[in-house]
Amino acid sequence: MSACQEPEQRVAIAYLGPEGTFSEMAMVRHFGSSAEGAPCTSIDEVFRKAESGAAQYAVVPVENSSEGAIGRTMDLLVASPLTICGEVVLRVRQNLMAKNEAAPAIFSRVYSHPQSLGQCAGWLVQNMPRAEQVPVASNAEAAVRVATEPTACAIGPELAAQRYGLKLLATGIEDDPRNMTRFLVLGRKACGPTGRDRTSLVMSAPNKPGAVLDLISPFARNSVSMTRIESRPARTGQWEYLFFIDIDGHQDDAPVKQSLDEVRQKAPFLKIFGSYPAASNVAETAATN
Repeated sequence: MSACQEPEQRVAIAYLGPEGTFSEMAMVRHFGSSAEGAPCTSIDEVFRKAESGAAQYAVVPVENSSEGAIGRTMDLLVASPLTICGEVVLRVRQNLMAKNEAAPAIFSRVYSHPQSLGQCAGWLVQNMPRAEQVPVASNAEAAVRVATEPTACAIGPELAAQRYGLKLLATGIEDDPRNMTRFLVLGRKACGPTGRDRTSLVMSAPNKPGAVLDLISPFARNSVSMTRIESRPARTGQWEYLFFIDIDGHQDDAPVKQSLDEVRQKAPFLKIFGSYPAASNVAETAATN
């Protein structure tokens, strides 16, 4: 049961659709099979549904262990009023699928989400060197397309093959056998401390030597572990950057609170996305197709 799910209430969960995506799998893993999924055509629409109240929560991918951060998710977090209230880490297995069984080399086109194409780049070069790689909005959309296109195939989860009546031609074709994707659960209510939490934030730094080091030094002084830092353009047109950071602990924990108070005094801009229960990688990696 999700730590941020309201008890005895059927909730609508927006996620990147259509049905059959890894995002749907993450949604079910966090909220359970009784949750009412609301598939969306883009990450932007996922945010809009939750922000407008059409959905109570949203599930969005934020990073992949092979391909890195999902830039659109990070950009939208900066302006969104939504709070991170949970995370899911899925072990991602990619599969090649088509309407009819055939050797992969005969297909002229392969559809998939850009992240999935990147995760399978080596396999595609070796097994389908002449196939045109066509990026689409989701793996489920790729499955929908090949269901009516006999000369094309798709890459995605086994769930998509089941939903759209496709045959699995090859399984586990991701280049990295430890391939994982991290998803964020977004809502409007903050989560209290659980003793096993993570806090995510974004900040800017003054344009001067040592500015970033100065901003993150409070975490070290207060023995707060910083588990992730990544920069993104601030979209000001002046070569300025935002720094996205994950730290261990809840923002109400004394060491974390002290660190954030010190950062707030130095950073030109600081936004805390939320504190939430950290996913258990051991449990989550059991999720496959």
